[in-house]
Amino acid sequence: MSRRRTLSPRKKLALLVSAAAVAGGGAFVMATTSNAAPVQNASNSTVCQGLATALGNNQTFIDGQRAKPDAQSQARIANREAVIAQIKVQQAASNCKVGESAQGPQAAQPAQPAQPAQPAQPAKPAPSAPGKQQTAAPAQGAGGGAATGRQVCAGSTVTLSGEGGAPAASSNQFPAGTKLKVTNLDNNKSTTVQVTSVSGSCALLNNAAFEQVREPGKFLIRRALIEKVG
Repeated sequence: MSRRRTLSPRKKLALLVSAAAVAGGGAFVMATTSNAAPVQNASNSTVCQGLATALGNNQTFIDGQRAKPDAQSQARIANREAVIAQIKVQQAASNCKVGESAQGPQAAQPAQPAQPAQPAQPAKPAPSAPGKQQTAAPAQGAGGGAATGRQVCAGSTVTLSGEGGAPAASSNQFPAGTKLKVTNLDNNKSTTVQVTSVSGSCALLNNAAFEQVREPGKFLIRRALIEKVG
């Protein structure tokens, strides 16, 4: 004769609690997954656009080195590949599409003719005091007392290379040793840096230089004034 096995009330209660816990955990995982922020890209995020532009400029530089290699190309390429890896880390941390690349408009622009940046107007002699002439004051740059040079690369945006070290810049239009003044017209901050290497854009700032002119949370300067001062 078979005997039906029955569970005590205490065991039934324990089983019900375990089932509820499993169901609640599954619901929590589903809720967490559904509430995750969507990945952004360069078309809907200024931060992502700046990082994508920086990645694209570095990739363009690598492509150029591979197309026309020299004795230092391998070292330069290795350095820029390390920079791209760091940019990808920043993309992931900023919830941007990792590996997204956008070519900055300044990289494809031809060199612009030199234009003076807000030149001072010559003073006219006062009619009441002929023979006396006043000298016009030198034009002041956006960064205060810093020297003002000629404007270059009009319309270019500026982003960062991801490289460390002291404030510096790289450029595809100016040789090493050239001094450039970069002003962020959105916050009136400027920095004067020396070009130390080649890049895929008119003026690509390293991390230290970009920090001096950036707006919090942004990796791209849309309204930039670039001047050659030395």
